[in-house]
Amino acid sequence: MKRVGCVLLALAPLATAAVFLLGPDPEADRVPGESGPSSSAAADGAAEDGRDGDPDDADRETEERIARMPAGLAAPEKKELALQLAASADNSTLKWRTLYGYVENLEDGRGYTAGIAGFCTGTHDLLGLVERYTKAHPDNGLAAYLPALREVDGSDSLEGLEGFPEAWEAEAEVPAFRKAQERERDERYFDPAVRMAKIDGLGTLGQFVYYDAMLLHGPGKGADSFYGIRAAALEKAETKAAGGEERAYLEAFLDARRAVIREGKRFQRDTSRVDSAQRVFLRNGNLSLSTPLDWEIYGERFHLPG
Repeated sequence: MKRVGCVLLALAPLATAAVFLLGPDPEADRVPGESGPSSSAAADGAAEDGRDGDPDDADRETEERIARMPAGLAAPEKKELALQLAASADNSTLKWRTLYGYVENLEDGRGYTAGIAGFCTGTHDLLGLVERYTKAHPDNGLAAYLPALREVDGSDSLEGLEGFPEAWEAEAEVPAFRKAQERERDERYFDPAVRMAKIDGLGTLGQFVYYDAMLLHGPGKGADSFYGIRAAALEKAETKAAGGEERAYLEAFLDARRAVIREGKRFQRDTSRVDSAQRVFLRNGNLSLSTPLDWEIYGERFHLPG
């Protein structure tokens, strides 16, 4: 049986990626990746490169530098690996494509959690997904729920969402909705995380570390969100792009992330996705995130052959 949970329920793992906010994302209307993961991230990257002057010039230099870098986690086979690794932590499975129709009220303060990235009715990303999907496909089976989704956004309320799980499951059989879920995952989480990691000069493992953190903690600036965790890491070590040592910086980032998870204000406190997965890969020197891979999440062992 698939084990899920946004908060610690016995030893059940987290079933969601986007469980990071109790209210709407203030930047949710901007599509991540169109102008970078965030204005602050682009500014940070420029600052670390020691650049001054016109922001457009800095952005252009950043994009040119990223374009010259290897594909890394964005390479198709590495991206597939990343999605499998994330699914092992979020849903105790490597088969992430089985999750399009997943929907459940986990009673974690975030309403319904659904889909391949754990979109939540209480954290704006599910609303954003359905709004964008409805613009392209007005007659879809979820469009009727948009007024209710807007009302409950930022809360744990399920008012007006009677029948929503069944409608989600049915719509998840539609190829266009599956594509929409993938696009929302990539533009909100995957692409900004990989881009920020490349700005910081990180290789494939570091890019996955950023993606998993972006997915679990969200792309916010608070102390327990992605950019807050990155800021805490920067107090302990420099990024590779700034002249630091990659492993030392990633150790600092994982330390900062572990501390946030242990504090457990927003989700379960199990740190195995850091301790017995990502930290293991790092200490094995596997900065390219090459297979074979062996790791453990919530006491369950996983293996991907070479």
